[in-house]
Amino acid sequence: MIYSRGFDSYCGEYKTSAAALAGVKRSYHETAIIPYPRNKIRFALENRDRQNQLHLLFSQEIDPKSLEINTEDWIKGVKVYEALRNGDPGTKVDMAIIGEGYTAIEEAKFIEDLNKFSGLLFSHQPYKSFQTSFNIYGVLKFSDESGTDDPRAQIYQSTALNTTFNSLGSDRYLLTEDNKNLRDIAAHVPYDALLIMINHKKYGGGGIYNFYLTFTTDNQWHEYIFIHEFGHSFAGLADEYYTSSTAYNEFYPVGIEPIEPNITALLNPNEVKWNNLLSPKIKIPTLWEKEAYDQMDLEYQKIREELTEKIARLKREKAPQNVIQQIEEESENLSRSHALKVDAFLQKSKYFGKVGVFEGAGYASKGLYRPMIDCMMFTKGNKPFCKVCENAIIQVIKYYSE
Repeated sequence: MIYSRGFDSYCGEYKTSAAALAGVKRSYHETAIIPYPRNKIRFALENRDRQNQLHLLFSQEIDPKSLEINTEDWIKGVKVYEALRNGDPGTKVDMAIIGEGYTAIEEAKFIEDLNKFSGLLFSHQPYKSFQTSFNIYGVLKFSDESGTDDPRAQIYQSTALNTTFNSLGSDRYLLTEDNKNLRDIAAHVPYDALLIMINHKKYGGGGIYNFYLTFTTDNQWHEYIFIHEFGHSFAGLADEYYTSSTAYNEFYPVGIEPIEPNITALLNPNEVKWNNLLSPKIKIPTLWEKEAYDQMDLEYQKIREELTEKIARLKREKAPQNVIQQIEEESENLSRSHALKVDAFLQKSKYFGKVGVFEGAGYASKGLYRPMIDCMMFTKGNKPFCKVCENAIIQVIKYYSE
């Protein structure tokens, strides 16, 4: 074997949605990224079943000299900006940040946002310690209209990448199915990581491992969304939260060990996947103040969802802007105050800062466990990754740069 690369897909997420489980079949455009071969190769695509066993899905010989290799020019109207250059793409992590929902008169805002988020990445460990291992490029094709689609509010914009909120039926999930157009635009630069920066103020984003991530630029949680979703798409980190609603149904099968590095089903307490990072003498599993946390957070999630639906309804009904803005501010204030409350609660735990095995992770209240009480992959806010997540990110950085 010359090269191997794991990845997740939009289709893989769809298969756990309510529509898929009801029998609705869909197909999604997909791209496999491989080094350009010098000679003939055999390309093979495998997929995992619900037991995480790999099965051959597709195989084909590829001859780089074949007349079927498409060598057409790049699409026109795309601009490239160099935000950070540290060396040869062959020995660096190359990030392509694609602008979405920026019109021709918003180019200056795109450049400002590009520089802002490039800087934010390196304010967090472990990226800060590995800044010289990265190159960052901005790529922009102007959109006809600013922003993105918001179906629940019946807002539809003409944008370069056709992104949309309410992906897979989850209001804050923000993705695009226009993979071909995305790849054509991104092809103007070398990239290992593909990021879609969306010119919008609403809370939203998404990250799919070795596929792409999305994040909005002007929400109060923009830094958290960006860093959190990059954890998914770049390092294959799992969500550690479990109280908020998602588009998935039994994303992780019961009794099967997840492949993500930062959650476990704890099938064998004597062989925890992060054994080498466990705090001395800590009990496995590690009992924490879960019941009190669940009650506090579930109450908040209920109110948050009600406010989100109210905002969408007011927008559909074309309510006065000041009325909509008032409810949006109420929602933002609630989100901010709850995050502070959660931080204070978790920091009081006797296990805060310890590495153990804490129940509640991967959208499941029971049966899945995370490494630490809190982490960038668990709750909102400007906080560090847990030690397990940080270690996983470092391994990926070294994979690309060493």
